[in-house]
Amino acid sequence: MQNFLLYLSGIWPLTPLFLFIVAVSFKLMDNSAYLFLQKEIVTTSPNVSRSVIKKEIRMARDPDFIRQLRRALIFRNLHKSFLAFALISLPLSLLFFFLY
Repeated sequence: MQNFLLYLSGIWPLTPLFLFIVAVSFKLMDNSAYLFLQKEIVTTSPNVSRSVIKKEIRMARDPDFIRQLRRALIFRNLHKSFLAFALISLPLSLLFFFLY
């Protein structure tokens, strides 16, 4: 058990960094602003809100566009989830690092 805790204390401090890298990769895969520009829908910022994406999903007629918007929405949700996991794991990793 002591060896496992020693191993965990060596790996655990890197967990928030890993989760943050995964969150950033999901953010890079979220191309909702590009999708809106392809359909000539003007957006004020590159970070399109979830409510605008959901509204466009309901109003759009093109099934391919709807599929791409749903995928962008999934990537946005995954980005936020992994970012929250990274923030939650940061104090835990510091606790493990200084206790063991």
